[in-house]
Amino acid sequence: MTDRSTPHQVQVHTTKTRYDTTTNPQGRYRGGGGGGGGGDGSGEKGPTTSQVLAILAGLPVSGILFALAGLTLVGTLTGLAVSTPLFILFSPVLVPATIVIGLSVAGFLTSGACGVTALTSFSWVTEYIRQTQGTMPEQLESAKQSAKQGLADVAGYVGQKTKEVGQKTKDVGQEIQTKAQDAKTTT
Repeated sequence: MTDRSTPHQVQVHTTKTRYDTTTNPQGRYRGGGGGGGGGDGSGEKGPTTSQVLAILAGLPVSGILFALAGLTLVGTLTGLAVSTPLFILFSPVLVPATIVIGLSVAGFLTSGACGVTALTSFSWVTEYIRQTQGTMPEQLESAKQSAKQGLADVAGYVGQKTKEVGQKTKDVGQEIQTKAQDAKTTT
C-alpha cells in the first residue's frame, strides 16, 4: 500500500435552470430572443393581457372555494365535537351493531357472488349443450354401431367358447364311458 501524496479534489459545475432567479420566468412564455417583452416592442416586462384576465377570473373562484373549504372544516369539527360524546356513550351498543351489520353485508355479498357463479356456470353448460347438440345424432349413431359390433363380437366369442366347452365335455364323457366299459370287462 502506498501513501497518496496529493489530496482529493472536488469539482463543482454550476448550470442555470428555469428556476434560477437570475432569469426572467416570464421569458419562457414569450417568443424568446431579444427585444424583450410582450411583442409590442416597448421593452417593458409586464404581464400579458391573458395573464391579467386569468388572475381576475381566478380570484373570485378561488376565494369562493377557499370560503367553502373553511365552512366545511368548521362544520366537520362541530359535528365531531357533538358526536364524539354520543359515540362514547353508546359504544356498547354501536360496536356490536356495527359488527352485525358488517357481517350481514359480507353475507349478502358472498351470497350474490355464489349466485352469479351459479348463473355463469349454468349459462356455460347450456351453451355447451347447444353447441354439441348438432353433432349429437352422429355421435349417437356411431356409438350405436359400435355397441352392435361389440355385442356381435361378444356373442360370437361366447358361442365359440360354448362349442369348445361342449366338445370338451363330450370328449370327457366319452372317456369316462370308455373307462367304465374297460372296468367292466376286467372284472
